[in-house]
Amino acid sequence: MRTRELGNLKVPAIGFGAMVLSPGMYGEIDDDRAERAINTALDAGATHVDTSDAYGAGGHNERLVGRAVKGRRQEVVVATKFGLAVPEGEDSRTFPVGFAFGELRVNGESRLVRRYAERSLANLGIDVIDLYYLHYPDPAVPIEETVGAMAELVGDGLVRNLGLSNVTAEQLRRAHAVHPIAAVQNEWSMWRPVDAGLLAAARELGVGVVAWSPLGSGFLTGTVGGLGEGDFRHNAPRFSAENLAVNNDRYAPVRDLAVDLGITPAQLALVWLLHQDEHVVAIPGSRTPAHIEENAAAAGLTLHPDTLARIDRALAAFEAAGGTLL
Repeated sequence: MRTRELGNLKVPAIGFGAMVLSPGMYGEIDDDRAERAINTALDAGATHVDTSDAYGAGGHNERLVGRAVKGRRQEVVVATKFGLAVPEGEDSRTFPVGFAFGELRVNGESRLVRRYAERSLANLGIDVIDLYYLHYPDPAVPIEETVGAMAELVGDGLVRNLGLSNVTAEQLRRAHAVHPIAAVQNEWSMWRPVDAGLLAAARELGVGVVAWSPLGSGFLTGTVGGLGEGDFRHNAPRFSAENLAVNNDRYAPVRDLAVDLGITPAQLALVWLLHQDEHVVAIPGSRTPAHIEENAAAAGLTLHPDTLARIDRALAAFEAAGGTLL
């Protein structure tokens, strides 16, 4: 697969987001099926695997990824995040989000950073984390303090590269002044534009962009007609029964473009994203081997400028129902 650079870290253009493999995210799933999904991604060249200590109870997702990459560690870029799975007995602060539950609880205090990292290393069963992110900034802690503690992990050989997730352009600049940031991870897809200021700052600083939810939590595959029980997307306004029906109707012209091009809507969404910036990579997640292979194959596609213009015109007319947030 073609590669791109996140700072000095080389990764495949299409990676794999493992969040979907923990129970309680997109309904129930067993670990055997989840491990097969990760191995399918690795076999397809999507060897940048993204997880977090907060996905699934008790570090479930990290432990799952660790088992799947055992024996093929050298070919995998392992990325994980910290700050949401706050240790028991520690305080936490509110970080507002657009989901129905309204907020997350975070703690990015510098004194806890090593503790987070050591817990993730144990969950993953590895000696070093290739890309370590602050999952959400702590509103009560200057980001310089958190990143300073993260930098110590690099110095001690526990982490190779630093990342930030869900931050502002200003926070990225302040953090990068403390220690080079390889990647900033943010939601970015056909139905959720990236913040222009954040993208400009990343370009200026030489920071790569990792797009999470590049398929709009599955919507951009053109196959979501409803949600099952236990699906996390019930918390997302755009996926309410009424809004989902409206959005599927409004998205039809974009789906039709994919048909005209002889590719799937998911591949169209991913290759379009890769055309937006030479230092953006995508980490779609899926539980289905055929879909994982389909997503990975998008890295080998290119779009003619005229086709990109057609897509942009179709997207300009596509206004998602359910607000600006998922």
